[in-house]
Amino acid sequence: MKLVTYSRNQSVSCGIITGEGLIDIPSVWQGPNPPRSIKEILQKGLDCLGRLAELSGSTDILTPLEQVKLLAPIPRPGKVIALAGNYSEHIKEAGLALGLSDSPRNTTVPRPFLMPATVVIGPDEKIPWPTYSEQIDYEIELAVIIGKKAKHVEPGSALEHVAGYTICNDVSARSVTFKKNRKARPWDEFYDWLNGKWADGFLPMGPYLLTKDEVAEVQNLAMQLKVNGEARQEANTSQMIYPVADIVSFLSYIMTLEPGDVIATGTPSGVAMATGRFLQPGDTIECTIEKLGTLTNKLSQEPAQFYEPLAE
Repeated sequence: MKLVTYSRNQSVSCGIITGEGLIDIPSVWQGPNPPRSIKEILQKGLDCLGRLAELSGSTDILTPLEQVKLLAPIPRPGKVIALAGNYSEHIKEAGLALGLSDSPRNTTVPRPFLMPATVVIGPDEKIPWPTYSEQIDYEIELAVIIGKKAKHVEPGSALEHVAGYTICNDVSARSVTFKKNRKARPWDEFYDWLNGKWADGFLPMGPYLLTKDEVAEVQNLAMQLKVNGEARQEANTSQMIYPVADIVSFLSYIMTLEPGDVIATGTPSGVAMATGRFLQPGDTIECTIEKLGTLTNKLSQEPAQFYEPLAE
């Protein structure tokens, strides 16, 4: 199923996309207490998903897609976790700054970092240009949506805790204006990089959550990112250093994963940091992953003034 969060007439609801249109879940739900968000669907568990699968083939109450605005499938996740350096070629193009061993899957572990929920926006929303950076980059990534609580799970059972998948664009600020006049300290470069991931609207996500039963092999999905129609990133999820099952398992030993949590699984090569071709105001970024559709967003205009806290 393709599950969506959407707005219509100033109200927000959840639905199922079919070939004929959109089914509004609360409207067609049989019985009391209909789920009113994808997160609530996931919290209700497999029985709820099963009832929705039955609904998707038994109703003719449909809304044309052009009458609604799709939002991020999980507009405000409880946790957003992303991976740094999960594709070898991306590590190489970054000048090996992230490190790369001869056999990373066997000799190293994933490098996760957290992002605030305010990074999430939906399809066709403008990406705000933050006031603290002059260089904006793009990163197509497969996003994993957790469907069942995961704590200390092994790789062999990790996918049982996954609800489905969507697309995200891990937009990145590659420079920070607050570096000016700053006294150098250990770890400054790391925190600058991390701050560059936290801006509002820096994780566009969507257009829908595809349930995992419709993805036969998550480690064999073609990926492509275009800027103004020009291909910049082309890869396959088979190139991940750590596959989805390993990522979910590893994270479950660090923290409890809960329904609706989002994991961005890393980006392949082709980012602007390597070429110097950073995004420009008004650029259109299209992220496509096989089976998951296309996520499209535009970058907003540059701020009239940048933030320089140590400016004299």
